[in-house]
Formats: sequence, C-alpha cells, structure tokens
Amino acid sequence: MHLVAVAWAYVVLMMALAEAMSPQGTIVGALITLALYGVLPLGLVLYILGTPQRRRARRAAEAAESPERADAPPTEPPSAPPLVAVVGPPTPDRPGATSSPWPAGPSATPDGRGHAPGDAVAPVRKET
Repeated sequence: MHLVAVAWAYVVLMMALAEAMSPQGTIVGALITLALYGVLPLGLVLYILGTPQRRRARRAAEAAESPERADAPPTEPPSAPPLVAVVGPPTPDRPGATSSPWPAGPSATPDGRGHAPGDAVAPVRKET
C-alpha cells in the first residue's frame, strides 16, 4: 500500500515541477497540481485503506480497557419476528394472534396498502 502511495506522490511531484518549470506554467499552477492531483486524493485513499488498521487498534484498546468484556462470549442477536401470523382472535395463549391470512414480517406487504401482492414479472404477450 505504501509503495503505491510513494510512487503516486513521486509522479505528482514531477508533474508539479514540470508545471513550475514550463514557460507557460506558473508556481500557482504547480501548487494547484500538487494539491488536487496529489495531496487530496492520496490522503483520501490512504484514509480509506487505513480503516481496517484503525478498527483493529480501537478494538484492541477497548479490550485492554475492560478485560472482563474480552473474555465474555458475544451476545446473541435478537430473534427474528415470526414469518407467519397466527390467525384467529387473540387469546391468553396466543396474545399476538390476528385475523389476517397474510404472512407477518417485513416483506408481507411491501407497499403497506394491505392488498395481495401482484405478479413479480408481467406476463409476456405472444404475437399471433
């Protein structure tokens, strides 16, 4: 990763020097070339590529801060809601029962209108 960054910085530095030494070039143009082709993009790429190292360092610091938390097993994620609704009136043994025949869950009524979902693909009309 650092080899690519060094090569990129070298090429941009040569571009800026060529801009500054050119008869039509200016020092301001060289500084703009250095900033817009070198410093800003290189800083952004190095920041993005350095994210895994920063994350590992942060987790290691958190684990060193509280060792009892590092030994504890990971917590279980919350259980998913039921995929099919219980049909019928609510009773003490079925408190979440509904009178809806449609399955419960986030994909049951995608548009939120309560109508039965239509075909996913429109039928193909055949030429005669």
